[in-house]
Amino acid sequence: MTIQVSHAHGDRITVSSGDVTLLSYVYRPDPDPFESRKPYVHPLRTLAGNLVSGYRPNDHRWHKGLQMTASHLSGQNFWGGNSYLGPDQGYQRVDERVGSMRHDGFTALDAGADRFELAETLTWVENGGAEWAQEERGVTVHSVDPAAGAWALDWSIRLTCVRDEPLRFGSPTTAGREMAGYTGLQWRGPRDFTGGGVLTPGGASTDQDTMGLLAADVPWIGFTAEHDDVDAHSTLLFAHAPENLGEAAVHPSHWFVRSTPIPTVAFSWAFFEEFALAPGDSFAYRYRVVVADGAWDHDRAAAHLATLAW
Repeated sequence: MTIQVSHAHGDRITVSSGDVTLLSYVYRPDPDPFESRKPYVHPLRTLAGNLVSGYRPNDHRWHKGLQMTASHLSGQNFWGGNSYLGPDQGYQRVDERVGSMRHDGFTALDAGADRFELAETLTWVENGGAEWAQEERGVTVHSVDPAAGAWALDWSIRLTCVRDEPLRFGSPTTAGREMAGYTGLQWRGPRDFTGGGVLTPGGASTDQDTMGLLAADVPWIGFTAEHDDVDAHSTLLFAHAPENLGEAAVHPSHWFVRSTPIPTVAFSWAFFEEFALAPGDSFAYRYRVVVADGAWDHDRAAAHLATLAW
């Protein structure tokens, strides 16, 4: 099935199929620096046009569709919002801890009939203006399959430390909060996805049972929910590329999964333990998100993922 791409220069790139906007990649930063200004994907929709991303929900204004984050990075917060300062202080508003990711430019924008790829350069800037990291990002839309009712989005990151001392990546859990290891690529679902079901390769699961699982043991998970307003379900599948799970990865990944009180999934790269990136060193990860119509079970999810080559 063909796709169409439009570019509002300086603002966003929109990918559509027929009369449905599948996604907008918004690279003009939102105005509030407390929300950690950075590019994000929203809206995110199924082929039937059903919305599967949330934007600035009232519980976490800094949650914006699908976005790259780093909740704890050498004392800075590239997630947005309040910072977790440890068990004694909890969450506090500390504006000077909130960093940003600056869009520097696109090195490639390649649109075909059934595939779109962008390559982007970004700079991670701490709150005082110092440039800490250079990022090479890729976002690809592909495998639009009306028969399956699904399409796929791949997201890649290669991050290089340009600071004169190591960057230390962590999470609220590494700072003392139990089972709150959120960081890395994060999806926030719409309000009606609250209470949705969780899938794993082993079968149906729950957010509590999936939270913190090692990605090497569980390379993909799914999230399925029923919509308000329309009589429909949608399913999202989140999958690691094979190289994320082996010894070449800079650090083991774990899953951050919540269905209640909010619907969110993150590919956490520093859930339980910090890791350091030395000056001049780089790390890379690749991820896949499949957006599907219907209430899929784990067998259907596994079968569909097996058809998509990396």
